Amino acid sequence: MNFDLGGRTAYAYTGGKPWQPAPQAIVFVHGALNDHSVWTLLARWYAHHGLPALAVDLPGHGRSSGPPGDSIEALADWLFALLDAAGVGQAYFVGHSMGSLIALEACARHPGRASGLVMVGTAYPMKVSPALLETARGQPGRAIDMVNAFSHSGIAAKPSYPGPGAWLHGGGRALMHRIQGLGEGNLFEHDFRLCDRYAHGLEAAAAVNCPVSLIVGERDVMTPPRATAELVQALQARVMRVRAGHALMQEAPDAVLNAMRQAVPV
Repeated sequence: MNFDLGGRTAYAYTGGKPWQPAPQAIVFVHGALNDHSVWTLLARWYAHHGLPALAVDLPGHGRSSGPPGDSIEALADWLFALLDAAGVGQAYFVGHSMGSLIALEACARHPGRASGLVMVGTAYPMKVSPALLETARGQPGRAIDMVNAFSHSGIAAKPSYPGPGAWLHGGGRALMHRIQGLGEGNLFEHDFRLCDRYAHGLEAAAAVNCPVSLIVGERDVMTPPRATAELVQALQARVMRVRAGHALMQEAPDAVLNAMRQAVPV
């Protein structure tokens, strides 16, 4: 569904249910060079089990108008502008990778509107290696190949969503190439630099007062579970592990859904 934010379009997938303003919803925020489609299974499950769902396309990504946000903090503000336009009061915030930092910042900025926070495939600080940043700047196609190799610990999907034998690396690459081709400039480098620059995670964590869960991949080399130690302590978070790499929702969809149902029961 499209929402108007001051003359710019903001898109959110509603899980196959017609959208109606709601006192409470669950909001999904994607990571770097992704879009709402990485949340299809989870958004659809919640929408069909009584909790209205919005899986957003961040500015300049997917179906949302650009320009892309220039900081994690700005994207958190954008998220609340979308919730206001959608008529949402309180929300559970769920974010993956870069999206987990946006969700964290959102919960810190408006703690009274946050029912819960789920950070998926996260770390803090979320520093990006200089070599990968340089490759993203000069050879974004090669960087996409590198990130997809790092993000998946397996090659093909098991008998589950989206279907047995689906090529995880190919699907991830195709999505990133499509998003990279939508906007002006180098969106991949832009997103990486937002993650690398974000320096207020612990201050944000101190302002969060809702229940927090982390869902991490045991085999994640992009945001390894050991890199969550400060966040876990600062947020007093519950940690759930699944056997997957960084692209948890694609590699282990059933396990992530089961963890989500514990973090946000309906």
